[in-house]
Amino acid sequence: MYNILAINSEGYKEVLGMYVSESEGANFWLQVVTDLQNRGLEDILIACTDNLKGFTNAILSVFPKAITQLCIVHQISNSLKYVASKDQKEFLKKVYQANDKDMAEDELLNLEEKWGKKYPVVIESWQNNTISIVI
Repeated sequence: MYNILAINSEGYKEVLGMYVSESEGANFWLQVVTDLQNRGLEDILIACTDNLKGFTNAILSVFPKAITQLCIVHQISNSLKYVASKDQKEFLKKVYQANDKDMAEDELLNLEEKWGKKYPVVIESWQNNTISIVI
């Protein structure tokens, strides 16, 4: 069961739909966003996804003005798979708890200086996704 949640222009959460599928893929998400459009959804300002291959393209094919960004929870979860348990607490805390974009970017540079040689793939992932995460 996949629940589609939204925050409307007044700041209230809404459930836009619940969809059942045995597997998750770009075609499934294309059907979902098409259904949402057919049911009256006019546009999406920001779509937060898990970075599933083809998900962003599915959204943009129906709602071309949408901004897509990677869900911070998924970014952290994916990152910590590759970080030793003894390093996890210290590793990302300052980046994801930053108060604003500038502070997050500074902390990302500090993260790279301290951990870049030990965890280059994780650092690269944060560098590639930071702008979209910290809008």
